[in-house]
Amino acid sequence: MVTEPYPPGLQGAASTVARIAEGLRLRDHTVQLVRPKHGPLDNPRRRAGLENVLTPAISFLPYRLLRVGLPSRQALAGLWTERRPDLVHIATEGPLGWSALQAALALKLPVCSDFRTDLHVQRRLLGAGWLQKPIMAYLRNFHNRCHCTMVSTEALRRQLSAEGFSPLSVVTRGVDTQRFSPRKRNPALRAQWGVGDTDVAALYVGGMAQGDDLELLLQAFQQLRCRQPAARLVVLGDDPAHKALRARCRQAIFGGHRTGDELAMWYASSDLLLLPGRTANCGDVVSEAMASGLATVAFNSADAGQQIAHQYNGLLASTDDVSTFFRLSADLAHDTEMRRRLGAQAREKAHQHGWEGIVLRIEDLYAATMATANATPRRRVWAQARMLGAQIDTVMEPSSNKVGTAPHKTVLITMLPDRA
Repeated sequence: MVTEPYPPGLQGAASTVARIAEGLRLRDHTVQLVRPKHGPLDNPRRRAGLENVLTPAISFLPYRLLRVGLPSRQALAGLWTERRPDLVHIATEGPLGWSALQAALALKLPVCSDFRTDLHVQRRLLGAGWLQKPIMAYLRNFHNRCHCTMVSTEALRRQLSAEGFSPLSVVTRGVDTQRFSPRKRNPALRAQWGVGDTDVAALYVGGMAQGDDLELLLQAFQQLRCRQPAARLVVLGDDPAHKALRARCRQAIFGGHRTGDELAMWYASSDLLLLPGRTANCGDVVSEAMASGLATVAFNSADAGQQIAHQYNGLLASTDDVSTFFRLSADLAHDTEMRRRLGAQAREKAHQHGWEGIVLRIEDLYAATMATANATPRRRVWAQARMLGAQIDTVMEPSSNKVGTAPHKTVLITMLPDRA
């Protein structure tokens, strides 16, 4: 399992990687976790079925929690020659992912990949500049060299298929419905925020926000307070853009970066989720809020539009209808009964996406990929590795995490941060 996001990294992508790794380990796969080192204190404990191999990395400023692994093609070729995996899974297409793809193809290994961001959102993020076409051509070339690409929704599968991506399989997003639960609601935390039993705490969770998203958030909250004067805005995330928001909304509660049970408690102690982003990849945030029993107000685009059914488990505004987004936010804050009804139905919907079923689906795709991929005789694999001049010692660290005796089965997944 080769991954760039991993706890304590950016919450959505990092928690997804951790859950998949743990789910595979619990199903008796041996997981070799190759990931960037988060600093001098990053010395993970060894556990049965899970081995950590740390790689050099740089921080993706100004987001200090996003660590980018350096290109490691030769090191990965050496690692996988010593312990030949059954499959390599590449979730995004950055430097470490490209290195993994090149090494896996040279060693004739089965390869899966992930494409998780709505294609229209992807294009808006790339902009209308001259780079859009070559970048999309690179993405298509990257994924079409894999034996299988996993996508999060049927709508995204259709979009990519029309663009010439293949073969594609749908794997929905997972959420831990035990950790994220309405039972984690904490009156003491609400009291710390200055929110009473009948007051409203409006939550915003953001990783790398766009400036216009925060402007919409601020305007929505200002209109919300016209209906609920005692409402408080609760902001989670480690984003430099939050400094501007802090200056303009001094009464807001800023919780910074939260993880695990603490994050679940902040979700459950809130009353509704505001998602003003129209281009951000927010699927994990939506899933965690739904599992926590929160109704969400969002724009009908990307992940939110796929997971939320308007007036059933949340409220949606058309992508360009800002005034409706403001109105729906104020309506939900004012209507306690609607919040309870939509929140309960959101929780019920979240139960359909528990991690056990997601891991089983991924496991089935691994088996199908290995069955269809062409095998290469062992002696040719060794010859190709020698041609690459692979030396694991030149890249991997620390020495205590080097490869040891190989078990019969090893599953490797390569994952990088979500595109947003």
